[in-house]
Amino acid sequence: MSGQITTLNHYHSICDQLAKADEDLGNIIIAYGYPPLWTRPNTFESLVHIILEQQVSLASALAALNKLKERLPELTPANILSLTDEELKACYFSRQKILYTRSLAEALLNGQIDLEELNQLDNEAVRDALTKLKGVGNWTVDVYLMFVLGRADIFPVGDLAAVNALKRIKLLPLSTTKDEILDISVKWKPYRTVASMMLWHYYLSHKVL
Repeated sequence: MSGQITTLNHYHSICDQLAKADEDLGNIIIAYGYPPLWTRPNTFESLVHIILEQQVSLASALAALNKLKERLPELTPANILSLTDEELKACYFSRQKILYTRSLAEALLNGQIDLEELNQLDNEAVRDALTKLKGVGNWTVDVYLMFVLGRADIFPVGDLAAVNALKRIKLLPLSTTKDEILDISVKWKPYRTVASMMLWHYYLSHKVL
């Protein structure tokens, strides 16, 4: 499918194009180098991981995922559904995330969602399919499209790290609206995913300085 990031060289080439077109993005590469090409396999585990990342730190989500993987011999929908609430809570799952993860597991088992089929759909069809599930909103779908399916033109306007990085590099007021942020991101089409990864790279690198 077109509109995908295919190789690391392709990714770096897109970074270079964006850097030439937008001085603020270019300054990120000058200061911190190329951003990692963050990718994840198209698996149940990846979607569980993204659900766990909703509204918590990346470290907290990873701790919960690792705890779950210690408990289960294999992270499958059937194995998740075999766990009790208490067992999932022991893996740092909140009540809501227990509900969301079980909903996803059931959708995969009953054929409502097929991950291989999702890979063949356009972005809006993927969004339509996944947002029918409990607890799956636009942010979750954006991250899935970007990290898992490698779609090149997604801007996750609901992601605070990306939005705050954009406000910082462009010296925007904190009151800048989502619509204004989206208007800026349009200038990066058809590679808004790569621009977003540059913003995350800035956010994570700047955070530790």
